Amino acid sequence: MKDTPVMEVRVLGEDMVLYRDGSGTLGLIDRYCAHRRVNLAYGIPEKNGLRCMYHGWLYDETGQCIEQPFEETVRPEARFKDKIKMAGYPVQELGGLIWAYLGPDPAPLLPRWDLLVEPNVFREVASSFIPCNWLQTMENAMDGSHLEHLHWTYGKYVLERMGVPPEEAANRVRGFSRKHIKLGFDVFDHGIVKRRVLEGGSEEEEDWQVGHPMVFPNTMRMGNASRSEFQIRVPVDDENTVQWYVLVHRPGIDVPPQEQTPYFEVPMFDDEGGYIIDFATGQDMMTWVTQGSILDRSKESLGESDRGIILYRRLLMEQMAINEDGGDPMNVIRDPAGNSYIELPQERNKYHIGDAYRRLLQGSWSRYSPNREVVAELYMQGAAERGA
Repeated sequence: MKDTPVMEVRVLGEDMVLYRDGSGTLGLIDRYCAHRRVNLAYGIPEKNGLRCMYHGWLYDETGQCIEQPFEETVRPEARFKDKIKMAGYPVQELGGLIWAYLGPDPAPLLPRWDLLVEPNVFREVASSFIPCNWLQTMENAMDGSHLEHLHWTYGKYVLERMGVPPEEAANRVRGFSRKHIKLGFDVFDHGIVKRRVLEGGSEEEEDWQVGHPMVFPNTMRMGNASRSEFQIRVPVDDENTVQWYVLVHRPGIDVPPQEQTPYFEVPMFDDEGGYIIDFATGQDMMTWVTQGSILDRSKESLGESDRGIILYRRLLMEQMAINEDGGDPMNVIRDPAGNSYIELPQERNKYHIGDAYRRLLQGSWSRYSPNREVVAELYMQGAAERGA
């Protein structure tokens, strides 16, 4: 928000404005002024709130009106401003993102997941706008067996049609080439751990022994020892989603402190409106959206490969029932003692292809990062210090 102190935000079907006032306080309030319903995205951030540009009403970060210039001039005793309160939600910054809580009081703690607070890393943030329901994006995360089909077979096909020589096309996506021969899913404290055995592998390997998690209800964690990411799927409304990426690089050296976390966008469509499908995340997004804005699950035919999806749906229903009964669903955290650093399980040698996994992903959505050269230099410095 350095260059845009006031911006429109739509989350969970609510239209709001996010702003940072002159004191540095963040506010997330109703988008439309309670007076004449003009868009406060054009308002003026002042020292202690956001002022409507139309008649000067001033709102604080809770949505409370604290100034009404003309009303206070002609009838100060009425204190009309005290009667005006719009929706306002608490917001916090963590890990390069701004987080909002839209639920009932008392607000829980913002979970301090490892990738958001891990020190001595180079962190960057990105986003993609996806025109479909958020649940489609999450169910894909529980569908392990699509990798060798969508990202290996189809990935090669797409690259070859683009004119890439077959051998080079295969090398680009070779990390997805091994077939799944076993999938496992286990509920744990923070979601579901995904496990796999790949062709030529065994249950003794960390792909099965450790796995990686779906962080309930809307986050996928993946990566390896040198590079990890969150993919956080945030519902805009029933038919649109923003996927937020938090990418953490561990080059193995002392990383200079970042004054701010760099941000970039990962496009889904090319200049002609076609899907960008020459990388794994683009292929995923294409499949989600082509299922329709809201997938009609009554027409599905689920099989053995869909056990993770079935388990995830059951977990959603269970946790919604807990919430309806007045309890705290999974990942509602209230004890500060357990929230300083929440470490999540993660394989260190993903797919047992070592550093090739980092190269595989660097050729993926992170190719849009303006920080590629900076990150590459950090990794080269780390490799040089290790003598690699």
